[in-house]
Amino acid sequence: MRTEEPDHRPPGDAHTAPMESRLAARLTELRTERGWSLDDLARRTEVSRSTLSRMERAEVSPTAALLSRLCAAYERPMSRLLAEVESEPPQLVRAAAQPVWRDEPSGFTRRSVSPPHPNLRGEVVEATLRPGADITYDSPPPVPGLEQHIWLLDGRLEITTGGTAHTLTPGDCLRFRLWGPTRFRSTGPDTARYALLVVLP
Repeated sequence: MRTEEPDHRPPGDAHTAPMESRLAARLTELRTERGWSLDDLARRTEVSRSTLSRMERAEVSPTAALLSRLCAAYERPMSRLLAEVESEPPQLVRAAAQPVWRDEPSGFTRRSVSPPHPNLRGEVVEATLRPGADITYDSPPPVPGLEQHIWLLDGRLEITTGGTAHTLTPGDCLRFRLWGPTRFRSTGPDTARYALLVVLP
């Protein structure tokens, strides 16, 4: 079944965020580099052609789940894709310069604290999930065996990986290599905030 994504802004909205515009352009580049039509990409991702078209024109913002499907098709981690639409980060990344990406419908916010760098294998992300948020990444991982360390700072978080659900409370750290689907569920009354450390294999 193909996924339809809700509209987040009207066509031609003059207030499109620069990062969203650059992301839309980069997604178009990745598709054309492979010689894929929108129909080809729709078949590979099970996302409707119309949604993909509007996303590439920056008329809608991709949700975290949709972006995960695209990253799987393009064989790159989400962090790398987001890094490709940002300038190369300086050695010192000031708080005000850390890119933030929001998926309002699913209640997910992602701050790239230490953005990916071509000469580094690791990165640091701060993420928040509002109470009740439930996100499943069901596409194959773009980089099989990607090492992840998740340190919960606030709230309660249930993470399912490898078919096993793990409940985290503040201070707990879950570490694993990513081989298949994962699910993140904010189970407490407060927002779940966690640090994610990603290391390329």
